[in-house]
Amino acid sequence: MVNKNKKSLGKISSIFLILAVVLIILVIVVFVVVKLNATKKANDLKAQQDAKAQVGQPVRETTVGNVRFVFISAKDLGNTLLGPVARYQQYQDKLTTTERFIQVIIGAQNKGKLNFPRDLWDVGNIVDSEGRNYVSINDQAYAFVPTKTLCGTLLKPEFDPTPCLKLYEVSKESTGLKIEVNITNQTTTRKQESFIDLNVTK
Repeated sequence: MVNKNKKSLGKISSIFLILAVVLIILVIVVFVVVKLNATKKANDLKAQQDAKAQVGQPVRETTVGNVRFVFISAKDLGNTLLGPVARYQQYQDKLTTTERFIQVIIGAQNKGKLNFPRDLWDVGNIVDSEGRNYVSINDQAYAFVPTKTLCGTLLKPEFDPTPCLKLYEVSKESTGLKIEVNITNQTTTRKQESFIDLNVTK
């Protein structure tokens, strides 16, 4: 009889011990889940606040691979470009449009540890808020490029940004202008791109 009671008490004690262990595990799991949820909510709230802070903020620089691109200037040159000779008033040499010419200068800086080879970075098309693309006219208007353009030249690590100057013919109706910047991966030859918002001044 005594042995049966001892066995019963032993079984009850074992059950209580198992229940206590299970209860402790449950408390720990609930605590961890609550803590993770609280952390996730805090992170989500911060992300939402950051997103709200970014709304309406123009993108003036972006990094693609190891190359940092920085907005330097964008000028509305009107509907007439004067060539280098015309600027010295020896004789009139000009290019005209019914729309407007825009001159853009974007700086490119190598943030890597090795030289970034020539011709593997560039400044591409201007895109407006309607998705219209405007291609650079540097090739056709070479004589009208006011200064030597350094687009695609070798970038040494952490040197000051190298200016890339390009001319575009853009519709007078276009607004919300952005410019594409890109690099080409040396091993995969895959192009990576991003966009910078333009602040066009007269």
